[in-house]
Amino acid sequence: MDFYNFVRVSGLHFSRVSIIDRRWVIKMIAGKCSTLEDIIAKESELVEKIAESSKMNYRAWNHRCWLVSYMTRAQMLHELKKSRVWAGLHVADNSCFHYRRRLMVGIVENCHKQEKENSCNIDDYQILEEELDWNELLIKRYIGREALWLHRRFLSLHWIRHLTSNLRGAPCHSEQKPCSSNEIGLLIDKELCLLKSCSTIHDSEFEDFQAQATYSALYLLWLTKQIPQSLGIELQAKLKAAVNLKALIKKTCPDKSSLWDCLFEESDEHVREN
Repeated sequence: MDFYNFVRVSGLHFSRVSIIDRRWVIKMIAGKCSTLEDIIAKESELVEKIAESSKMNYRAWNHRCWLVSYMTRAQMLHELKKSRVWAGLHVADNSCFHYRRRLMVGIVENCHKQEKENSCNIDDYQILEEELDWNELLIKRYIGREALWLHRRFLSLHWIRHLTSNLRGAPCHSEQKPCSSNEIGLLIDKELCLLKSCSTIHDSEFEDFQAQATYSALYLLWLTKQIPQSLGIELQAKLKAAVNLKALIKKTCPDKSSLWDCLFEESDEHVREN
């Protein structure tokens, strides 16, 4: 069956069977069809239409993530740029942010392959940094949205991995590429500033402010376990000087006090082991 007739027949009904069939067709024509790039683009557009008519359609978004493995680098960059508008208008929908994460992973993996040939584009690494800045803007604009904080965990983790790979002696192909622990120190300072701005509960009756304070505190607690051993103690010292993290979390979520005690004990043990 011609692929385009197949898409027309399937329409906007993304059943499990329909997705399996569509993927089978794409696998069959991959490497054999000169218009594969256009087909992948049309599939991605179809998922976006479905997302507009059916919010948080996980099956459709999962299919869109699957398509990334068949995209060219140029397509991934285009999709990342295009999906930014949609994500900015649907900040509570984690599915779109998950798609953006899949695109960024694909771009970085593509960059790693190019690194072996000394042809990696520095812009590929800057994408993570720019996404962090945009994510911070959304966090401050849309108070108490958990999807934004989950997205930030991914961004911080991959940015730290990139920086620490340089610290371990990975080759630097550009003077612009960060190659020292100072960059991680700057990240720590930046995240502490974000914590300060988000931990203030302006209105105790407005639950979103409480949620924002809780998410920011838990994010920083999580971050303490991602920092390299040599910087773990430094981060803890800065945290204690900036805010009483444990008191803040217990204040915003007193009903889970025993859970917070357990998490902080694990965090303290992690630092002592370092």
